Amino acid sequence: MPSLRQCMSDKIRNALTSRIFDGSLKAGERLVELEIAREFDTSQTPVREALRELESLQLVESIPYRGTRVREICDREMIEAYTVRGVLEQLAAELAAPRLAGNVSSLRTSLALIHDAARTGDIEAYARHNIEFHRTIVLASDNQVLIQSWERLAFEARVRLHLHRRHEPSLVDRAREHDGPVDALERGDGVTAGRLLREHAESCKQRWCDRVAGSAASQQTGTTELTPVTASCLS
Repeated sequence: MPSLRQCMSDKIRNALTSRIFDGSLKAGERLVELEIAREFDTSQTPVREALRELESLQLVESIPYRGTRVREICDREMIEAYTVRGVLEQLAAELAAPRLAGNVSSLRTSLALIHDAARTGDIEAYARHNIEFHRTIVLASDNQVLIQSWERLAFEARVRLHLHRRHEPSLVDRAREHDGPVDALERGDGVTAGRLLREHAESCKQRWCDRVAGSAASQQTGTTELTPVTASCLS
């Protein structure tokens, strides 16, 4: 019985996630447990479990007496998150270097998949392998507080959400930015790997700031179309 409930919870979570990514569910839209349960012909228990998982990914938020709603990720939050991510990954690389020296096969595999996805323009695969690449380095730090802090940034959801909301970008240049840290970690050079990862996060943040500035300029000139969010902002 628990396994059946878990399967239904996963089904509901995946369906709602897809709707959030493709814009069918918009920021601020309320998610009513009873209505979702009726749609999937199930009880409210797996719905509640699915919503808790989406909240952990920061895709929805629950507000007392107001229910659960699709969460909006604002520009300021994205910019601040990249700042924190850069610092955390710099430290993670420094701590992980002794463990990864001469032992980066898993990173090489993720890196190859990132490049493959970039060449084919597969944004789903790119987002998935990109976050797995960064997570591998963070986990290798073996610092639980650091790992938990990094996970709370929920970058997998951020990347996928914004990629799905804009045109399909070219990812090849951004994929190359991951090569240097792997080479450095293979040598056991955590300082260089950490510096490169922080520079990568800072460059992503700067490109995001440029997009925000471009959008503001467009609004001032009466142009309603926003500057497209590219993978260079998101990798």
